Amino acid sequence: MQQLLIIGYVWIEKTTGAGNRMLQLLNVFKNQNYTITFATPAQKTENSLNLAELGVEEKSIELNSSSFDDFIKEQQPDVVLFDRFMMEEQFGWRVAEHCPKALRVLDTEDLHFLRKTRHQQLKKGKQFSIEALLNSDEAKREIAAILRCDMSLIISTYEMQLLKDVFKVDESILYHLPFLLNSIDEKVVKKWKSFEERKHFVFIGNFFHAPNVDAVLQLKTIWKTIRKQLPEAELHIYGAYATQQIQQLHKPKEGFIIKGFAEDALEVVKSARVVLAPIRFGAGIKGKLAEAMECGTPSVTTSIGAEGMHGNLPWNGFIEDDFEKFANKAKELYTYDILWKKSQKKGIAIINTIYDKEKLAFSFVNKIKEIQENLETHRTQNFLGSLLQHQTLQATKFMSKWIEEKNK
Repeated sequence: MQQLLIIGYVWIEKTTGAGNRMLQLLNVFKNQNYTITFATPAQKTENSLNLAELGVEEKSIELNSSSFDDFIKEQQPDVVLFDRFMMEEQFGWRVAEHCPKALRVLDTEDLHFLRKTRHQQLKKGKQFSIEALLNSDEAKREIAAILRCDMSLIISTYEMQLLKDVFKVDESILYHLPFLLNSIDEKVVKKWKSFEERKHFVFIGNFFHAPNVDAVLQLKTIWKTIRKQLPEAELHIYGAYATQQIQQLHKPKEGFIIKGFAEDALEVVKSARVVLAPIRFGAGIKGKLAEAMECGTPSVTTSIGAEGMHGNLPWNGFIEDDFEKFANKAKELYTYDILWKKSQKKGIAIINTIYDKEKLAFSFVNKIKEIQENLETHRTQNFLGSLLQHQTLQATKFMSKWIEEKNK
């Protein structure tokens, strides 16, 4: 049996897109009979899953501590999966030093530098530009982590093109792996509530995530236009870790209702008629919009919301960046059952064509085996990666050792 070590940025929570992504990856490796250990320096929260129930060993690890060296030498995993580039920065050099034959895989989740740069440009009132990305220190850090790994999982087609075309990263170390979802068949569709059985609009998202906070603030303005046209409709806002800023938006008389944490996100979305997601910055692919399609719920979002998610297929609703038009499209989708049903079918086509779990997992597993069988050659061909592993360029390693000494 092969051993997988996942070095997590946080403990897995089912309420987040990142948490669901990690569960999907866990299932792929479990189905291949890997022995799995999930290790993280993070603290557990009340929403953290008990991974032991899934047959995964849990381990707390320390930052900037040689105790990890003893741990990795004892583990001797065949594959190490870093959850986000920050974990590769912290632990990648230790894995390379003490477990050189392990395949090092980076799950980017989304490109953090892309999300951060878009946010900064928005706050400055500037247009997003490639030049801003190229000047980003975060981009340099994240791409260095990608280069140091044997394989990086890239979640959206947009991000794949960005890395290849703008940053000239060799495709041999990139692997496009979107969400791995169950296909939607007739049996599933029959269980969905009909147009008539559903009511209200919904937004769902974790409020630790800045794009979600911003989207709800945008919804406050958009909702006034929608509510004038649909006085009986309500907008239900769900999400863990709602801030005071979000709580203060709770206005039941205006139909703007902050619901807080959703015990079952899919049930919430299955009962709504339309999902609204006016996302102005971000990266990756949006879990809330994939969930909407899985639940047969059409959505209205922005071009950044839908980015890299639907290939050449039509969206399951509308993509609109002008918020006045956004409100009008939301009203149309909510009102006209024929339009709503057509949009629902478009969502089914997107899930079945782009996110088919069986096809994606099969190709992914084969790619891992292929790289493992030719690991030395694969690494030799990634010269920039080996350059960044060279001791004279490993600032993160020596910073970590310095911190450890200082802590003593």
